[in-house]
Amino acid sequence: MISFFNVSKKYANHLALDNITLQIASGEMVFLQGHSGAGKSTLLKLMALLERPTQGNIVVSGNDLSEIKKSDIAHYRRQFGFIQQNPKLLNDYTAFENVAIPLVISGFDRLDIQRRVRAALERVGLLNKEHAKPPMLSVGEQQRLGIARAVVHKPKFLLADEPTGNLDPILSLEIMKLFERFHQVGVTVLIASHDSALLERFPYRKLHLANGNLTHYKESTYV
Repeated sequence: MISFFNVSKKYANHLALDNITLQIASGEMVFLQGHSGAGKSTLLKLMALLERPTQGNIVVSGNDLSEIKKSDIAHYRRQFGFIQQNPKLLNDYTAFENVAIPLVISGFDRLDIQRRVRAALERVGLLNKEHAKPPMLSVGEQQRLGIARAVVHKPKFLLADEPTGNLDPILSLEIMKLFERFHQVGVTVLIASHDSALLERFPYRKLHLANGNLTHYKESTYV
């Protein structure tokens, strides 16, 4: 469960989020809609403690984020997977090596890394490209590789910020269906996007943000 209680975030003279209260159920898939600058990215960053709120409280899986010390943030973030519009892959590394990076940093042993990386590549349909480097992959394949890297450590929460922004409609639908498969195995998935037409093709709850305000909100009915 993710809960926001009267959360605001201000940057200098810009109010990015204004008094947001909402709940997202464990295992739910939710879309964050709104124009560029509406506050979607800020909302995701607050969940992952990439930012701290100016006021209000956020509770994730029973943990009040205001009580998490700076030294514990890295451990807290291990339960999250992040996907951005640009996956920021390392072009000199193979697909396998790119996906393995989070596991190497976390100190997993070699055999476990091999098993987890190949399982993640298989889930996104790229096992046959494990030796290819990013410049050899299509834009859609690069985004799927970024997703594999985000889920290789089996996160509880998957946060995606405009993940289809660089893709054509067919590839965008393919990527969204991939996120849907992770949701179906119990991962809590939150996707920020301004592509309303794409999101309307899916039956999941949609939160609408405009100028930092939650303009349309419905309590989760997810069971």
